[in-house]
Formats: sequence, structure tokens, C-alpha cells
Amino acid sequence: MTITQAAVVEGPGAPFTLREVELDEPRQGEILVRMKAAGICHTDLTVAAGLIPFPLPGVLGHEGAGVVEEVGPGVTKVRPGDHVVLTFTSCGGCASCRLGHPAYCTTWIPQNLIGGKRADGSSPISRDGTQLGGRFFGQSSFSELAIADQRSVVKVVDDLPFELLAPLGCSIQTGTGAVWNTLKPEPGSSIAVIGTGSVGLAAVMGAALMPVAEIIAVGRRQDQLELAAKFGATHTVDSSQADLATALREITAGAGVDYVVEAVGNPDVLRGGIEALAPRGAVAVVGAPPYGVEVSIDVHRLLPGRRVLGVCEGDSDPDRLIPLLARLIKAGRLPIEPLVKEYRFADIQSAVDDFKAGKNLKTILRFG
Repeated sequence: MTITQAAVVEGPGAPFTLREVELDEPRQGEILVRMKAAGICHTDLTVAAGLIPFPLPGVLGHEGAGVVEEVGPGVTKVRPGDHVVLTFTSCGGCASCRLGHPAYCTTWIPQNLIGGKRADGSSPISRDGTQLGGRFFGQSSFSELAIADQRSVVKVVDDLPFELLAPLGCSIQTGTGAVWNTLKPEPGSSIAVIGTGSVGLAAVMGAALMPVAEIIAVGRRQDQLELAAKFGATHTVDSSQADLATALREITAGAGVDYVVEAVGNPDVLRGGIEALAPRGAVAVVGAPPYGVEVSIDVHRLLPGRRVLGVCEGDSDPDRLIPLLARLIKAGRLPIEPLVKEYRFADIQSAVDDFKAGKNLKTILRFG
């Protein structure tokens, strides 16, 4: 058993507080990782608020980067000293996993969001002999040392800063993957990205690496829209000053936009994106509103081949996509550095408060 410090959420609505916890030794298929950086994501805060039924007290965190300390029995994909990114986990055996779509694993929700335990009912994290909720997204990376499921661990190059690697575990792969894996825009097509947070801006960067004709960034903050333009957006729309569907149709000379990434999680925004679609167009729904939120649409809008596609984690196969994203960062083709604001791990609650206040695009905790 190993003693380490982790950010524990004691119950719904409680703050993140640093506490000593005990970690099991890595078991079959598990990896002990010394964390170097971890990103804060809306999903972490949603769980901490008690809006997703993860077992609390518990340890969250699902955008991690670090160095392998030890591997458990049966682990061959990494070895001690390897630099790794921690991402979501999956079973590896269901039809979706076998076909290269582990983000749609049949066990995704219990293994990543709400389980908090191994398949045998145990947690790798405890405190004073009492088990805590752990294995969040197969990792619980808000901890100086983390026990991660091997399917959550992806080996990457060892010459990139950890603060740039950590966001690849969720937000960057989600935004780029929504464009590359789900929408797959044809050359000369148009794409609108609604939402200019880290996921939306990653989608803009991903679109800029494809031969599309128009990339339209839609948001409410001028500084983020200016950043989107630097990342490759050909047009920007301030949605607080214009009707979304009307603005998108005007930019496309009345034809409608071919593809939309909705990264806000607002039903009215999603409806506007659907209304702006060209025939045979598609909207990728990335933003996640609270459970139970519904969107009403005129079915006749869909009959000309328009599609609404839900997207989880960019439909990523992490072992393939994350190393590619790392190589693109290294080559200067995926410029995510302006998104990142760093905080010490010890200041996690201040980092969370600033993130909630909208002060940062991608909040990164640094360990050590």
C-alpha cells in the first residue's frame, strides 16, 4: 500500500480538499502513475456538485499526464519511465471496442462516470481503512500518484510539456475527434463550431487541418472569437448580437452550413444549429446539458437528409488519436498553448473557482 495526497470531494457540493489517502499496489491490468499535470473539466465539477451519481467521498480527475512508476501483472503496453496520457477506459471486448469505437463501449457509463470501483467491487483508493470513490474514468488523476486501468493509459513522446499533454485526455480529443471521426467534412465544405471553450477551439483547430472552405466560430466572448480566428476560423459570429441560424445562412449565401459542432450544451443553441443545416448536413452534439434536457425540432427539418449525431470523447480510439495529437503539437500544427492556465495542485480549489468564473479556457494543475 502506498500513501499519497489526493484532492478529495467529501460529498455533493463540497470543495476539493487535499487529503492523505492509501493506494493499493497495482493489480492485474493496472498501472501506477506519478502525476505531473491534470486538467479540470466540466464533468469533474458536475460530479462534485452531485449531479452525476458517483460515490462520494471520492477522487475525481480525468485529464491526466505523468510518468509510469510501476505496472501490474499482465501490463505490456507501457513500462516504468514512460510518459503517458490518462484518458477514459473501456472494456475492450464489446462490439464497439472491437470495431475501434471504445468511447461507445457498452460499459462506458459504469466504468467511467458512476461506478467508482473495479469490476470486483473494490476501489484502489482508501482512507483510514474505508474505501473512497476511485477509478474515475479509469484513473482518478487528481492525486499525486494514481492507479489507472491500462486501457486508460496511452504512451506518448517524452519531449512535450506535461501541461500540454494532459488536455489530450478529454477536451482536445473530444473537439478534434468530433470533426475528424464523426463529421468527416468533405473538401470544400463548411463547418460551424458553436462554443469557444477548450472543446470548441480544439474543433476549430481540427477543422483548420482539413480542406474545408469555411470555418465559422460562434461564441459570446470577443477574446475567444479572436483566438478562434488565429486558430483558423474564416468567420466569427457573436451569438449575443445575432440570430444564430440567420447568421450561419447569411455566411453561406443562403445554402446553410454543411456541418456543425455544438459544444455548448444549450438546447436553444442546438436547435439553431439544426435550423442552419444545409440538406444532408449534420450536427455533432458535444455539449452536455443536465440530464433530462430536451430539444424540440420540426421533423420536416430532418427529412432532407439532415442528421443529429451524439458524440462522446470525439469517438476516439485513444491509442491511435492521442499520440497523433501529441505529434501535431510537437510539429506546431495544433497550437493549444494559448488555452492553458497553470495552477499548483495544492491550489486546486482556487483553480476550480476560477474555472467556474470563466477566467480560463483550459485549467491545468501541476504536481510537484
